[in-house]
Amino acid sequence: MPGGARVTAAVGTFTLEADGERLACTVVEPAAPVRRGAALLMHGAGSSGKHRCLPLAEELAAAGCRSVVFDFAGHGESTGDLGQLSLARRARQARAVLARYAPDGPLLLAGFSMSGQTVADLLGDPDIGGRVQALALGAPAAYAREVRELPFAAPEFTATLRTPGSWRSSSAFETFAAFDGRAVLVLPETDEVIPAEVTDALDAALRTRAAYTRLTLPGADHQLGGWLSTHPEHRALVAAALLSEA
Repeated sequence: MPGGARVTAAVGTFTLEADGERLACTVVEPAAPVRRGAALLMHGAGSSGKHRCLPLAEELAAAGCRSVVFDFAGHGESTGDLGQLSLARRARQARAVLARYAPDGPLLLAGFSMSGQTVADLLGDPDIGGRVQALALGAPAAYAREVRELPFAAPEFTATLRTPGSWRSSSAFETFAAFDGRAVLVLPETDEVIPAEVTDALDAALRTRAAYTRLTLPGADHQLGGWLSTHPEHRALVAAALLSEA
């Protein structure tokens, strides 16, 4: 198991007022912490929520790493209108969660699908990026810089996403290329959502400086968080790669 012996974790649920919303948060505390800092795991878009990240958070906590998950506004138990959420608001909400539950010390960041961009946004934040020691990206997406502030319900947001190659202006590529910590790219065997050229560009960026691991999970689809929740052996593999000291 990652990090050696497993320890029993305690799960606490909390509400955080941030970005004009009430964000539902879950903190998984290891009974015997053996690692400094904390992990923040972030779910994707659509009908996703923190429940999909919780099994991996518990896996990390069992290895001694304090782990935090939360519902972005408009998702799960948090308040808000999903159509009024934006990439910029996602980053603000994630920063607020970190400020409350992991204000200092080393960080591990994990993001699924749309939260691949959110990981990049946090990594590019001068107050956060220097703390990040490891990151995991599950079937990650990348978005054009031009849509960062646009609400998801805005016609311009959808129009830009449908423009071929618009993702190439994403900040994610240069941010990940500059990262020199541990990076784990977790991919499904079949991804019906993320274009292969996006994945290839992210792969190339992560290979630039990071201590990089690429994992492809046989039988998995784009909904990796949910898939990992029912495949404990692969969940342990992802946690081990993220926590590796190599």
